[in-house]
Amino acid sequence: MTQAPKESDDPELGNERDVAATVGSSKPRLLGLLGPGLITGASDDDPSGIATYSQAGAQFGFGISWAMLFSYPLMSVTQEIAARIGRATGHGVAGILARHYPAWLLQGCVGLLLFANVVNLGADLGAMADATTLLMPGPRWLYVILFGTVCILAQIFMQYARYVSLLKWSTLALFAYFATLGFVHIPWGEALHGFLVPSLPGGMDAVTVLIAVLGTTISPYLFFWQSSQEAEDQRVVPRRRPLVRAPSQSAAALERIRIDTYVGMGFSNLVAVAIMLTTAATLHQHGITEVATSAQAAEALRPLAGDFAFALFALGIIATGLLAVPILAGSAAYAIGESRRWPVGLARAPREARAFYGTLTAATLLGVALNFAPIDPIRALFWSAVINGVTVAPVMAVMMLVASRRDLMGPATIGVTMKAIGWLATLVMTAASLVTIAGWIA
Repeated sequence: MTQAPKESDDPELGNERDVAATVGSSKPRLLGLLGPGLITGASDDDPSGIATYSQAGAQFGFGISWAMLFSYPLMSVTQEIAARIGRATGHGVAGILARHYPAWLLQGCVGLLLFANVVNLGADLGAMADATTLLMPGPRWLYVILFGTVCILAQIFMQYARYVSLLKWSTLALFAYFATLGFVHIPWGEALHGFLVPSLPGGMDAVTVLIAVLGTTISPYLFFWQSSQEAEDQRVVPRRRPLVRAPSQSAAALERIRIDTYVGMGFSNLVAVAIMLTTAATLHQHGITEVATSAQAAEALRPLAGDFAFALFALGIIATGLLAVPILAGSAAYAIGESRRWPVGLARAPREARAFYGTLTAATLLGVALNFAPIDPIRALFWSAVINGVTVAPVMAVMMLVASRRDLMGPATIGVTMKAIGWLATLVMTAASLVTIAGWIA
């Protein structure tokens, strides 16, 4: 990939007054500010995530939707911290680990991330193929290979600016889940109560689903991707420099990151709530409480909400997969490449970053291969969730330590409020991972 965007098109190069006035005065300017945060948030609603949210709604109705309200500030702050690290240092999370922390910590986090991402890739590609067979009957294996190939070729051969623009516009596909709500009768009083009043209507079963929801909304690959994309954008736009060396850029840069991240995470959570409401009002109300995959949720909707709602739900699975699969593969490639000090980046031509693109391709092909292996995809996804849970807490702890170091972060060093919320999120995810591991051992 080549061709950087023009510097005149970069909203961050304006002064901070321009950026601060963005939301109220200029829609095109706002769209320019939305980038890594919006794309990262949308990719969080991947087919595996859709399955998790569908299960939450089907099993517990509206009773656990409050989890999205609880997770929003935690995921927003942690993602903003990840973005700050990339913008301030010029390196992704893996690059910082490689330069300032022990090799065992780096290799452990990157190795676990690669395993979890490959399993997630396999599950997402399988879910996309399953959804396609519901809409257009054909051989599942062909759709798995087709989707994997399309994702690889787009990342390698599309121009960087065009590819990022494609990812950004692909997030519009998530509006399918808002549209689906229009075909479902929602008892809004009951739904609002479930959203605003925390409860655990199913005891330990609800705790398990709650942990799955938290693990879906706060995942390690999101940190690696967004921080690396912030670093990548600095290589693409020459006037952008790491904030630790260019503090004059900090006010505009940090304001852009905050808008981008909070909008992106908010959009992600609203989509999750829409999926929960849809499945709660249909599947749960009709006694369907077990949803193993996102495609199964779509199929179960057909007799309850109609063909159009079913089609929208299924198309959303395919579209979100096309967004999430490249990000899962890309975050693995960035993490391994930065840990090995390779030339990395989707803006580089393939000949300039052969190992990076080779890793990206290999991760996707392994995900494709999982769909042809004698492995239970649901069991594999469970293991992916366990590995993500094990990985996320130490990565978050390291991010908090890095973000608190003025020698690394300069003017992007986090303040008291972000430290408090960030460490709270770290403790919550640590507790969630310990409960998951204890349940697995038992």
